[in-house]
Amino acid sequence: MVSVLVRNWWAFLIRGLLAIAFGLIAFFEPGVTMLSLVLVFAAYATVDGIFGIVAAVRAASQHERWIWLAVEGVVSVIAGIAAVAMPGLTVVVFVTLLAIWALITGALMLFSAFRVDADHGRWWLALGGVASLVYGALLIIAPMIGALVLTWWIGAYALVFGVMMLIFAFRLRSKAHTLSAAAV
Repeated sequence: MVSVLVRNWWAFLIRGLLAIAFGLIAFFEPGVTMLSLVLVFAAYATVDGIFGIVAAVRAASQHERWIWLAVEGVVSVIAGIAAVAMPGLTVVVFVTLLAIWALITGALMLFSAFRVDADHGRWWLALGGVASLVYGALLIIAPMIGALVLTWWIGAYALVFGVMMLIFAFRLRSKAHTLSAAAV
């Protein structure tokens, strides 16, 4: 397997460069990045809905249960159309969903912390719960700023990932030169 990776070191180089490019775009054009993510979701939801409707039609033609497939398909298509028609609202809904998730899981973690023995890390669990509660509250208070920060986090991840891929690619490339020199 290592020889395959060594021969294809350039693929990791391209992957890293693309990740870095995406990360830079996410940092310098967060609105464009968030809109792109909304549009990718819209395309996915629409195509998924169409396939759901096709599956429902096929099931109906075979006299099988089809109604829930059709409902799911229609809901997905509507969600895709809504995301394209109202991208700002789509972002706010996503951030609000993330906020609600953070608030619920944070509260559950905090309640759970008091059922754990102190020597088993109760306070770490409690701090994790408080962090989730604070994060959820901040997202509720300022959802668009939350969306901007989420975009920056995605960008930061892409940059770090891209740099790691570049380092890996160049390590593989040096291994390829070492193997070539050993073969000669």
